[in-house]
Amino acid sequence: MTLPGIDVSPPRIETDRLTLTVPGREDYILMRDLVADPEVHRYLGPRPDDPTTDMFSRALRAAGSWHLYGYGLFLAHEKASGAFVGQLGVFHSLRGFGKGMDDVPEAGWILAREHWGKGLAREAMQAVLDWFDAAQGPQRIACMIERGNAASVALAERLGFVRYGEHELADGVIVDLLERT
Repeated sequence: MTLPGIDVSPPRIETDRLTLTVPGREDYILMRDLVADPEVHRYLGPRPDDPTTDMFSRALRAAGSWHLYGYGLFLAHEKASGAFVGQLGVFHSLRGFGKGMDDVPEAGWILAREHWGKGLAREAMQAVLDWFDAAQGPQRIACMIERGNAASVALAERLGFVRYGEHELADGVIVDLLERT
């Protein structure tokens, strides 16, 4: 769509090694296949009965974040090979348990195991946070990370998130609550 003086095209972010794009209609399949790896899914909560419909529903929620709030999750691909790296970004969240996690921008990242330990999550998330601050204005962003996920906690801290609390989910899992202000 073209409006005078307004760019409504979806954002595209490039880093040294990655291209970040807004997911398309069929991209829920990439996510379904990504989280099929038990190690990738380890800190993502209970496995759904039907991963395809679960990822389709998640894709619709993610698209809603873009449509209603102007920000959301990106798909990351390696520039050199075109390989799918993962999904990450800042989306609008309503967790339903308060504690600073309702009706807020929330950061999240999920990377394919073969891309762990290469600094790609940090590279991508720093670019996303820089884009978010420029597009939305600097503001508080929350995230929640399951206890034991040391790699994600370390990444969050490197990105400027600090722990402010914890919450026990319905399944008994404890998540640390972090924020970047």
